[in-house]
Amino acid sequence: MTTGDPTTTQTETNPLRVRRGVPETFYDLTLDELTGRIDELGHPAYRAKQLYHWAYHQLASTYDDMTVLPKNLRGELANHLPLTHLQPVTEQESDDGETLKLLFQTHDGNHIETVLMFYPDRVTVCVSCQIGCAVGCSFCATGMMGLTRNLSAGEMVGQVVAAARRARDFDRQLTNIVMMGMGEPFQNYESTMKMARIINDPEGMKFGARRITVSTSGLVPFIDRLAEDPIQVKLAISLHAPNNHLRDTLVPLNRRWKVEELVDACRRYVDRTGRRISFEYCLIKGVNDSDETARELARLLKGLLCHVNVIPLNPTPAEPSYERPSEARIQRFAQVVNDSGIPTSVRYSRGVDIAAACGQLRVEHESASAN
Repeated sequence: MTTGDPTTTQTETNPLRVRRGVPETFYDLTLDELTGRIDELGHPAYRAKQLYHWAYHQLASTYDDMTVLPKNLRGELANHLPLTHLQPVTEQESDDGETLKLLFQTHDGNHIETVLMFYPDRVTVCVSCQIGCAVGCSFCATGMMGLTRNLSAGEMVGQVVAAARRARDFDRQLTNIVMMGMGEPFQNYESTMKMARIINDPEGMKFGARRITVSTSGLVPFIDRLAEDPIQVKLAISLHAPNNHLRDTLVPLNRRWKVEELVDACRRYVDRTGRRISFEYCLIKGVNDSDETARELARLLKGLLCHVNVIPLNPTPAEPSYERPSEARIQRFAQVVNDSGIPTSVRYSRGVDIAAACGQLRVEHESASAN
């Protein structure tokens, strides 16, 4: 049989529904959708809220853990609606214990990465939205892979829940989500925003939208779309260069939407929402780290409600000639931008000793498996 959604299929021999080639899981469903599925199975609608509570508040890892539910319902759900298809593959912990890199295998044998970062005042998870990436930034390990496919909302939610469980193991609570892992969120906009709505639901994790940051390399139409979206997540722009000549090399997407178009869209976004934008700026020795480049960056962003995060390069095999600047040059660049009137801070990459640059753990694991 088929459902009303032409992208969703189900057969008599396979009770799992498939959306765009990905088997549907519990984490794919909003509360309203789950209520409908519970009704289809012949159970009272209130069971949906109980399920949401156990899955997102109690962080139950199996239906059997949800002891308040009837055994027959737990069995039906296990057959028809698994919690997740993500399988943990490996985990690496940084020497200082402040960063965990998690590698998961998807239902189709691909691998995705999630990074959990512990700070004194917060716990942040960096979530992937695609397997690989089509943008092809020259300094990014994920950019070497190309794009395999988009992740479903449930595959993103599954990363968040797994990270929340690991944080709980350390007696900490997840406080922030950043969509800065593998992939370009705006090339998977619908699923990314559905993930945010599921995580934000007051019956579930009750995760504040302002604690979710969505990053883009510059898909201008979706910046305008996000400005109109009811869920008020934060926006970060992966900028990395203040002019078209340089950004065309570092971020190939700039050849489609130039720096001026990107910043104009950011100004419209701020005017519409009143929310501050973060600009991520990967600092590369001898490429985009000069005083003049810093001043050019400040001129580009003048008058815009924003903050610049200067991120010293985390070296990857993507471009061996790219190097991290000296500490003095890092601090000098940030100071020039800040002194020019743009609030600026230096944000160091976490977990350099465990290949925490986006995509590195996946590359290392798959290379080892092939040998």
